Amino acid sequence: MVDYLQKAKFFRTKKRLGQNFLINPDVISDIIDFAKITKDDVVLEIGPGVGFVTEQLVKHAKKVIAVELDEEAIKELEKLECDNLQIIHNDILKTDLSELCDEEIKVVANIPYYITSPIIAHLLGEIDDLNNKNRNKIKDIILMVQEEVARRIVATENSPSKQYGLLTILSQFWADCSIIRLVGRRSFYPAPKVNSALVSLKVRKEPLLKLEDYSHFRKTIKAAFSQRRKTLKNCLLGASFDREKIVNAIQQMGLDENIRGEKLSIEQFGVLSEALREK
Repeated sequence: MVDYLQKAKFFRTKKRLGQNFLINPDVISDIIDFAKITKDDVVLEIGPGVGFVTEQLVKHAKKVIAVELDEEAIKELEKLECDNLQIIHNDILKTDLSELCDEEIKVVANIPYYITSPIIAHLLGEIDDLNNKNRNKIKDIILMVQEEVARRIVATENSPSKQYGLLTILSQFWADCSIIRLVGRRSFYPAPKVNSALVSLKVRKEPLLKLEDYSHFRKTIKAAFSQRRKTLKNCLLGASFDREKIVNAIQQMGLDENIRGEKLSIEQFGVLSEALREK
């Protein structure tokens, strides 16, 4: 059994890059299993660090493309010396996935927690980005994120109010989201201050809702969550939506006029958005 902890201790981790290396072999094994990686798969690994997950991925995948920002980590990755490993020195947020290879890819990532939301937006595209070239390239995404963020990704309007929001709707609009397993902080070195979770995002070919105007939907939900302490009506008024349309839409949908945005399902937001744009 590889002693990942001892190997990790030899490497000087960089706090500014949010480096916390996964050192629990059981969790690494679960990632391989849940991603169902076969010899037909091309895997994109984001932020592989010193390659503990990478060295397992290359055993199962046709090819692994590892995108890493840290030059010192790249030197460690190069020691793996695998024919089916391609290392790219770049920031994932500046990487065009459509140019990486010809095939569809599976994404596996133990990502820096401070850029979780931007990475998800980069992989899936925004709600109104119907033909996003990154998303069109991806089959499945397996991400290691903070447990709190995982709860937000899979939340519903019935979840505790802080969990359900823009990240929820973005994730579920373009992917079928689930929590695979929880991961304790001791599974990492250095240990983060929070617990983590492994999440699965199975990318949709079509958006969750069929709408007339996706940009208007994006504007509507952005307004609805702009000030959580305010009612939905006041949030929409504050974003310059028409008062009469707001009142009519809330009444037609049978909603309490003092309802907050976080109590509407994604489907209800779709109905609301379409009602607010009607002439």
